[in-house]
Amino acid sequence: MSLETNMKVLNLVTTPRPFFNQQCDILRENGIEITTLQVPGRETQDQSRSLLDFVRFYPHVLDECDSSYDIVHANFGLTAPFALLQPHRPVVLTLWGTDLMGKYGQISRVSANFCDEVILPSSVMSEGLGVDHKIVPFGVDKSKFKPINKYQARKEIGWENEENILLFPYTPSREVKNYKLAEDIVASLSNDATIKQISDVSYNKMPLYMNASDAILITSKRESGPMVVKEAALCNVPVVSTDVGFTKDVLCDVSNSTVSDDKQKLVESLDFILSSNASSDGREILVDEVSVEKMGDRLINIYKSLM
Repeated sequence: MSLETNMKVLNLVTTPRPFFNQQCDILRENGIEITTLQVPGRETQDQSRSLLDFVRFYPHVLDECDSSYDIVHANFGLTAPFALLQPHRPVVLTLWGTDLMGKYGQISRVSANFCDEVILPSSVMSEGLGVDHKIVPFGVDKSKFKPINKYQARKEIGWENEENILLFPYTPSREVKNYKLAEDIVASLSNDATIKQISDVSYNKMPLYMNASDAILITSKRESGPMVVKEAALCNVPVVSTDVGFTKDVLCDVSNSTVSDDKQKLVESLDFILSSNASSDGREILVDEVSVEKMGDRLINIYKSLM
């Protein structure tokens, strides 16, 4: 459903992520004028920002933020104080996960008390926040993440056709992603399988790597998401995951996907998938619920409620 409206929104963001870019795109498609200010000082994911980078950000917010904006939308908790210090417009805060569950969580929790609306992408995060909030799941581009023939995908990225491949969609060195457990699970399989780790693949190529895999393996100790669960489900690729973030909620009705903290159950699920060459029915189950269009509709209704 289109909710076209004339509205001007100033977005504040630390580092834009694909889901944030999709959020901006769908809002623009619905007639909302979007301006984005990004905190300076970080050119790559490996770099960190200094306190001075955030100090430099505030004058930019004040210079940009005049009464022509209808809403100031802070995306990620560290941008919330800057949104609140502008004197003109209502403030919407969207928390992403690590900004509430990580070391800067107190900044997010305190800031949330003073925002006009607070948005969480998953109900899993709700217990960490003591103020009223809305749940607006991040959307997935269903035109990008869709089923592709596995062997055609493998041909395009150069993987062997006859190999059983499990995709570990993170950097193995990140301790919270628990790559050691992934290795232990694969070592316990009855079927031979290879783990492919990807961390530097462009977002546009992710659907190819997902569709080229027999399953996605997630062994994280902690997650607020992960978005890869939704993306893989729309590709009809099975997901086998520890019980983190919203994985259980997203995959509860999706076939040939398992969410459990029982290592043996994860092993048995992967063995079945590999033995049967099974796919999932995630696209049929989730395509409307996780769409960027639905996310856009929810955000616009929140914006309108503040005007």
